[in-house]
Amino acid sequence: MGNGLLQSVADNVIFVLVCTGVAAALFLIAYGAEKQVQKKNGVAERILSTRKITMIGLFSALAVILHMLDFPVPFLAPGFYQLDFSEIPALVGAFAFGPVAGVMIEFCKILLKLVIKGTSTAFVGDLANFVIGCSLVLPASMIYMFKKTKKRAVAACAVGTLIMTVFGSAFNGVYLLPAFSKLFGMPLDAIIAAGAQINGSIHNITSFVIFAVAPMNIIKGVAASGVTMMIYKPLSPMLKNANPVMERRTGGVSESGNA
Repeated sequence: MGNGLLQSVADNVIFVLVCTGVAAALFLIAYGAEKQVQKKNGVAERILSTRKITMIGLFSALAVILHMLDFPVPFLAPGFYQLDFSEIPALVGAFAFGPVAGVMIEFCKILLKLVIKGTSTAFVGDLANFVIGCSLVLPASMIYMFKKTKKRAVAACAVGTLIMTVFGSAFNGVYLLPAFSKLFGMPLDAIIAAGAQINGSIHNITSFVIFAVAPMNIIKGVAASGVTMMIYKPLSPMLKNANPVMERRTGGVSESGNA
């Protein structure tokens, strides 16, 4: 029993370290990308201005509301997989204020959700939502910020959705599902069996992520991208006023032909 407790503590410590490392890496990537754009445009400003932080708080609040309205998709995956559309405000915020803002919205969303609702997946689902959300928001906003046009926005969303689907599926299979099994105490065989009850093609981890996880990521990415493309331009006057320096330097979001 003593050895089991020590192993459990060690597993949780390792998981916390992984979470911290992943979050730090995502912030660094986003920060480096924004600094590169600033250098290219001859801009010298803080990545996080007071006005931008205020908008990040607003988008984070919207994101956590959508996150808490998650729902199962019983025809695709077992009930412990929930689908939500909290990436919509994160993607809009990232397009308007840059990759750092997008990552911060995703991060604050998870913190707020944990404070309000706690966790039902031994924090594994929360890490998954953060990392997989960032795998859409971060590359999409990095592509878009170099040239803010409608065509670039569409391409950015398509690339972000593809990356989220591939990375999210691989991350689930390689790390998240084994971690969930260990920390939550649910054998991998039971997880696969739950998937097999929904789709007879599921018989191992690989087929589980292909037939259950990947379709959910595609739905999430396509929905978030589609809604973002519909609402971003109508919101752009307000967002432009909230981020005047960035818009002036990058050419704005409301010029003819721009997204």
